[in-house]
Amino acid sequence: EELFARLDLEGVWTRKVESLSGGQRRRLDIAKGLVHQPPLVFLDEPTTGLDPQSRANLWVHVSDLRDKAGVTVFLTTHYLEEADVLCDRILVIDHGKIVAVGTPDELKRRVSGDAVLLRLADPAHVPAATRLAAALPEADEPGVDGDVVHVRVPNGASALPGLLRELDRAGVPLAAVEVRRPTLDDVFLSLTGRSLRDAETPAEGELVGAQ
Repeated sequence: EELFARLDLEGVWTRKVESLSGGQRRRLDIAKGLVHQPPLVFLDEPTTGLDPQSRANLWVHVSDLRDKAGVTVFLTTHYLEEADVLCDRILVIDHGKIVAVGTPDELKRRVSGDAVLLRLADPAHVPAATRLAAALPEADEPGVDGDVVHVRVPNGASALPGLLRELDRAGVPLAAVEVRRPTLDDVFLSLTGRSLRDAETPAEGELVGAQ
């Protein structure tokens, strides 16, 4: 009953499991695993199939296991943002092999710089935009995806104003512009050559985290 209260399961004590929502069932699974007060808990993709609200709710309870109950949590997940939010230390597994280990920030630092994305109002200006993006100091080779030119630079925020001036001077109209900091998906892409979202089975790509 104490665990039910801690995991927001009050009022379900006399209900059948089949009548519970997906989020309630996941929290019930966690409660059953905590009855004997273990120092270590393994959670295998605990939020798969949950709606966003239920997932966010379960994140709070998983964090509380560490912060309030002092439990070490070993978590497997395909949700990159979940690993980023919940885990102190992450292992990236690709085809059954560990290819990287570190904190979220440590792994993100393996991807150099920020990504600057330029969506052109006229695809005919892609070559000019690509040339100007390549001229940025310490820029990687730009890439093109349809009407979007993207380039990685050490500091996107400082590089963007000058790039916008050069694009305007060259008469290159933009529909949108975006600066993205490195994400765990960028890390996985740099390590394996593909996005974790493109992995077809758990064996092909997975993040394992510990709190």
